[in-house]
Amino acid sequence: MIGLGTYAYFWQHSDRVPEPLSLIDAFEDTRAQGVDLFQICDYAPLEQMSDSELRDAAGAARDLGLTIELGTKGIVPEHLTRFLELAKIFDAHLVRSMLYGPDSRPSLAEAETWLRHTLPTYEAAGVTLALETYEQLATTDLLAVIERVGSEHLGVCLDPANVVARLESPRICVEQTAALTKNVHVKDFAFARQPGWVGFTYSGASMGSGLHDYAHLLETVQPRERGINEIVEHWLPWQDDAETTIRTEREWTRATLEHLRSTQ
Repeated sequence: MIGLGTYAYFWQHSDRVPEPLSLIDAFEDTRAQGVDLFQICDYAPLEQMSDSELRDAAGAARDLGLTIELGTKGIVPEHLTRFLELAKIFDAHLVRSMLYGPDSRPSLAEAETWLRHTLPTYEAAGVTLALETYEQLATTDLLAVIERVGSEHLGVCLDPANVVARLESPRICVEQTAALTKNVHVKDFAFARQPGWVGFTYSGASMGSGLHDYAHLLETVQPRERGINEIVEHWLPWQDDAETTIRTEREWTRATLEHLRSTQ
C-alpha cells in the first residue's frame, strides 16, 4: 500500500509557516489525495498528547478510513513499550524505529539484548518493529542484529537515501536488505554543486528527477507482491519563504504519488 508520512508534511507541520497543519489536518489531506495509509513518524507532539487527544486522533483516522503506522527513534525497552501502547490506540501494526535514539547508543550486543526483551510483546500484539537503514550504523551491522534476534516481527525499514552519508551504495543497500524489509521510505535524492564549485550538497529531489533507482528497488524487494507498505517522505530544503516551501512540498508529494501509481 502507498502511504504518506509526517516527513511529507515536514514544513506544513512546522512553526516556520503561518498556519501549521495539525496531525488531523494531515490525515484529512492524505485522504483527500486518495491515500489510505499514514505513518506518524518522528512527530514530536505525539508523545506529548493527552489520552483524550490520542483517542481523538485515532478516531479521526478511523473515521477517514486511514490505516496508521507509527515511527520513533531508539530501542530502549521502556520506550518501545510506550510505542506499543500507542500502536494499540491507533490500531497500528507497524512501528518504525532506529537502533540509536536521542539519549541511547547501545552496542550491538546491548541492542540484541534489548530487542529480545521487547519483541515478545510485539509478537503477541501482532505488531512489527522495522529498524531503519541510516548513516550512523553500517547496514551489515543492522542486519546482523536483526538476524540474530530472529523474529518474524522484526525487520528493516528500507531507506537507501540515508546510507549514502556513510559512503554505502543505495543500490547495494537495497540488495542487502531485501529479504528482511518490512517497510519502505520513498524519496528521491541528488547531489548539487555548491556555488563556486566548492563541493556538493546532498539533498532531496522531486521523485523521478534524482539518483534513486526505484525500479531496481521494486524489482529487488517486491514490496507490492509481499504486502510491504511504501511511505512517501521528502528531504526538501527551505525554499526562501513559507509560501514557496509549502507549494513545493505539496508538488513533490503529488509527483511522488503519481510516480508510484504509474508503476502499479
